[in-house]
Amino acid sequence: MSSGSERAAAPGGLPAPCASKVELRLSCRHLLDRDPLTKSDPSVVLLQQAQGQWVQVDRTEVVRSSLHPVFSKVFTVDYYFEEVQKLRFEVYDTHGGSSGLSCQEDDFLGGVECTLGQIVAQKKVTRPLLFKFGRNAGKSTITVIAEDISGNNGYVELSFRARKLDDKDLFSKSDPFLELYRVNDDHGLQLVHRTEVVKNNLSPVWEPFKVSLSSLCSCEETRPLKCLVWDYDSRGKHDFIGEFSTTFEEMQKASGEGQMSIGAGGASGEAGGQAQWDCVNPKYKQRRRNYKNSGVVVLADLKFHRVYSFLDYIMGGCQIHFTVAIDFTASNGDPRNSCSLHYINPYQPNEYLKALACVGEVCQDYDSDKRFSALGFGARIPPKYEVSHDFAINFNPEDDECEGIQGVVEAYQNCLPRVQLYGPTNVAPIISKVARVAAAEERTAEASQYYILLILTDGVVTDMADTREAIVRASRLPMSIIIVGVGNADFTDMQVLDGDDGVLRSPRGEPALRDIVQFVPFRELKNASPAALAKCVLAEVPKQVVEYYSHRGLPPRGLGTPAPEASPGCTL
Repeated sequence: MSSGSERAAAPGGLPAPCASKVELRLSCRHLLDRDPLTKSDPSVVLLQQAQGQWVQVDRTEVVRSSLHPVFSKVFTVDYYFEEVQKLRFEVYDTHGGSSGLSCQEDDFLGGVECTLGQIVAQKKVTRPLLFKFGRNAGKSTITVIAEDISGNNGYVELSFRARKLDDKDLFSKSDPFLELYRVNDDHGLQLVHRTEVVKNNLSPVWEPFKVSLSSLCSCEETRPLKCLVWDYDSRGKHDFIGEFSTTFEEMQKASGEGQMSIGAGGASGEAGGQAQWDCVNPKYKQRRRNYKNSGVVVLADLKFHRVYSFLDYIMGGCQIHFTVAIDFTASNGDPRNSCSLHYINPYQPNEYLKALACVGEVCQDYDSDKRFSALGFGARIPPKYEVSHDFAINFNPEDDECEGIQGVVEAYQNCLPRVQLYGPTNVAPIISKVARVAAAEERTAEASQYYILLILTDGVVTDMADTREAIVRASRLPMSIIIVGVGNADFTDMQVLDGDDGVLRSPRGEPALRDIVQFVPFRELKNASPAALAKCVLAEVPKQVVEYYSHRGLPPRGLGTPAPEASPGCTL
């Protein structure tokens, strides 16, 4: 929905895909020494939790005789924002030199558990190694450094022209077109782009074209590229004019350093501001002593447009601030009654708590202080018991934040007996309240804070017109809105707020700049796992984050990765 900036929007206005791969680099310090005559020979095993079970994924190499190893083996894992991906790193003093995953003969030096979200949010995580039952393994620590290698980092706009091409036609001039190929690892050629045909012209100017960096060179700037120039034939028997080879790296350097003439003898600088290559027919070059070229192909223009990913922003230091808003209207039922949606069952959480826990557990990894705003609406609140649609459920109007998800749960449970459920279901005041905070962040012109508002409600909102107006205004701010409908009400009218089926408009007809609302009826996922609910609810957030910063033309605050330490030991 947003028209992305030149450096951040992909062709056609699409944001970068959110699926990513992450590389994890490991090092340890102050490991325990388990060998009597030499130092420990450590290696690290990576385990990932799947369906409640720890599964061994991979293992580093063994670093011989070192208590401070830096491992060269890199773990590559798939990253999903909407999932809590639990990882465990176990360090062993390795015996027998086995490179497999088995650790039966090895001495356990300590382990640590964390989530992939915690690692990518901090880029570099250092944790103490622990034995069973939480005992520290001496002063041992492990450091994990994350790097996004999803490779979807931009697209290129290229414009070629040629001059003095060979004339292949008897009664007219050649009708040239150009083909650009990528050379694959197996040395096969993959067509990247074919230009249009320029009729009857030996010095054609072809139309500019756009291609992703992945398609052009598999995001490897030194990967060989090959260009072929042909004289078009309507019967498909095109006449070969010539060819040249280059790389994207060479194109960038040549176009950035003035005109470079690149021929068989290498590159040489010339006056001007464009890169050019001799277009060579190998048969002519072999047979003709004084043959130079069959024309010259000129790179008239090169523009590299960087596309930033969600991980770029997160690893650049962007914090995700989480606010939850809970429906305290009378339609939920008396909380003391077991039929109420707010009933506190000591053995099983209600739907409000289930939705809160599954979404909050994901979001908390991306908020450094782990403090979350918790608001309520639709209740009469003390001391005067006046209806409020944006009150702090901890009853502290100066600070509505709670310590972690557990703090929100406790505030919710303590709030229920103190308020009188009432109505109506007005959510526009809370959307506007979070939007005011987001607006202050917008003025910083940095990709540093993004806001997620989770609204939990048991019915269709009453103030639909005001809500639409508030959402349209919020679509210009760094925020997303997730609405989870709990209970068995008819939520058909709520679907209009989710822009999946069209552009949401305010009552005045103003369109939303971005689709920032995701509506999910909880009953459709009632029997699903918490992970499945979180995945459904949060799946659109990475795209929405990228769309916002793309539209604003804001790059991540920092894309660098902490430099790895120098390894003191040799590896096996």
